[in-house]
Amino acid sequence: MVEMKNFKRVALFTSSKDTRAKVIADQIQEILINLKCQVLYDESFKRHNKDGLFKTSKKNTILKNSDLVIAIGGDGAMLSCSREYGANGLPILGINLGKLGFLTDIAPKEIATKLIEVLNGSYEIDERFFIQTKIKDKKETFLSLNEVVIHSGAIAQLIEFDLFIDNIFVYRQKADGLIVNSPTGSTAYSLSGGGPIVHPNLNAITLLPMFPHSLSSSPLIVGADSSIQIKISDKNTSAQLSFDSHNSMSLKGIQEINICKSKSMLKLVHPIDHDFYDGCRNKLGWSSNITNLEKQNENSKT
Repeated sequence: MVEMKNFKRVALFTSSKDTRAKVIADQIQEILINLKCQVLYDESFKRHNKDGLFKTSKKNTILKNSDLVIAIGGDGAMLSCSREYGANGLPILGINLGKLGFLTDIAPKEIATKLIEVLNGSYEIDERFFIQTKIKDKKETFLSLNEVVIHSGAIAQLIEFDLFIDNIFVYRQKADGLIVNSPTGSTAYSLSGGGPIVHPNLNAITLLPMFPHSLSSSPLIVGADSSIQIKISDKNTSAQLSFDSHNSMSLKGIQEINICKSKSMLKLVHPIDHDFYDGCRNKLGWSSNITNLEKQNENSKT
């Protein structure tokens, strides 16, 4: 059970170059000050502070002096903020400037009402897990909220790999690559590749081959507590590994990639009326014909 509390020390974050981000931040700051909240600007706002009108704070300062971070932008901003602060225990609230925004669910026109409700303690906490990736014999560990993708890095070039789940051989595959995603990532890159939409409450990981050289390949859903191993055994293979379409690294030759659920959990803050299925209807066009018909009926009555 997540302890609910009123937020009094709030940091603002954005990775967006959109000038609206600063306009929205000013609006949020005014609301926060009126509610007697402390406000900190992450260094990501430096590009919006050319006149030096406000002070930005380093990551460690925000971690020590904040109990909520508001990410302004699209899902890209939310992903960056989640890795920076969410993985370190700070709850994240998203203001949506993007088009889809599955993670950022407060629209600019709703800021005044929704933000005040949240700051007064009327909100839901939605916990999401990160995916942890480690390359054998290398020290660095990578965190992803959406997905890990291994791909050839070249157009129409296949790579061959072996997949193991909990040290049990699953298959050898030739494909453009493999998407390993959390339920959070099921509405991201995986969705465009034909992967299933997985409810965020499920403790599962999806493995989706990209353009497999096979007529019988399907997405595979496994328990999130599984240990996933991807082995490349051809010393001449070149591949790329990317994390949330943000960080990436090159792989060459024989490699073993180990993927598992991270112990770090993201606490997403939602307004009390948040509904995952409503988000899917609005952002993926579900029931669009019904909605259009209802609008036509309303217009015919006027």
